[in-house]
Amino acid sequence: MPAPKRFPKTANQEGKNKQTLPASMAADKAPKVRIETISEDRAGQRLDNFLLGKLKGAPKSLIYRIVRKGEVRVNKGRTKPDYKLCAGDLVRIPPVKLPAANVPAPVGESLRQLLQSAILYESDGLMIINKPSGLAVHGGSGVNLGLIESLRQIYPQYRFLELVHRLDRDTSGCIMVAKKRSTLRAIHELLRQNGGIDKVYHALVAGGWPRSCRQVKAPLLRYALASGERMVKADGEGKRSITRYDILQEFGDLTLVQAKPVTGRTHQIRVHCQHMGHPIIGDEKYGLPEINKQLHKKGLKRLFLHAAELRLVDPSTQISIVVKAPYDQQLADFIHRLQTPN
Repeated sequence: MPAPKRFPKTANQEGKNKQTLPASMAADKAPKVRIETISEDRAGQRLDNFLLGKLKGAPKSLIYRIVRKGEVRVNKGRTKPDYKLCAGDLVRIPPVKLPAANVPAPVGESLRQLLQSAILYESDGLMIINKPSGLAVHGGSGVNLGLIESLRQIYPQYRFLELVHRLDRDTSGCIMVAKKRSTLRAIHELLRQNGGIDKVYHALVAGGWPRSCRQVKAPLLRYALASGERMVKADGEGKRSITRYDILQEFGDLTLVQAKPVTGRTHQIRVHCQHMGHPIIGDEKYGLPEINKQLHKKGLKRLFLHAAELRLVDPSTQISIVVKAPYDQQLADFIHRLQTPN
């Protein structure tokens, strides 16, 4: 039997075929209802926070609206945004059109090696990193790739990686990353307890720190400049803030101090040092530009604030740990020059 003749497609036929394929693909990619089963690790998490994690990029107003309208269901029933999830709960997540997510830039080999070598401590539930100065802890406005996004790329086998706390972009040193939600909750509880976790910072400040000043209790208030830049100042209308200080070494017109924050306010150590008249060297927000410029020429090109030590009980092992972060080469070299003047 002769084979059927094949005729070339007309332009109209090709156009029709091209239109049909994207339409079917679009239908496949359209958002659908999802049913999520809550694992033991997520038990105790608020529903709104769970949804924010599942619907990346969704504004909180949208989350509250779909919960209020009953589009989100837990075990087939309506609930409230502050409902605390239980293991085994079935959460119905409705189809939601979300803005395109900003895909983090790929981690370069040099950053990969730097962060892998910066791990100071690791257990089943906790990782402590000696964060480099200049690396933001997470992506955001103007930052496509931060510490946490980098770690998620480097260690894809870890299903859960979340920052326990934050460090300013220019601050180096110990930062905790939870590998389990239960560890994250437990350490947050320790942070709320007075003395639950000891954080020790080293800061090089301008002038001679007064030996009588062992504690600064200045309320801190957050505000924004006309440019939109967020700042903090000591102000009676601000939140209660306490930092304890000890002198580690004196270098004439500079002092290396140890700072222990009792409270955890934004820029707390930096603003308390400024409030005392001894701003941290290299601080472009709260420091002294002339001194910073002079020391920049002498090799110090960053903020001299370093999260030097953490003391806590690791919730995943129940073992007391003391983790110390060495200075990076720039800080170590600068201190060495101060200790051995020409």
